Amino acid sequence: MMNKYETIIFWSEADDSYIAEMPELKGCIAHGNSPDEALKNIQEVSKQWLQLAKEKNWNIPEPKGRLIFA
Repeated sequence: MMNKYETIIFWSEADDSYIAEMPELKGCIAHGNSPDEALKNIQEVSKQWLQLAKEKNWNIPEPKGRLIFA
């Protein structure tokens, strides 16, 4: 199941892989050999991120939808 946080996927020469990140969830980053694999991995990482945030009583931001970067 996909959550509602925006996900950014890009190719990283330095890592030689696709990187997926959810900017609203600080440090929520995953990688994969394809964009689909990176997306699948970030979904799993985000579940773990949210579970840990609940356990630690961290502030969990509301999904804002599409973010705008300058």
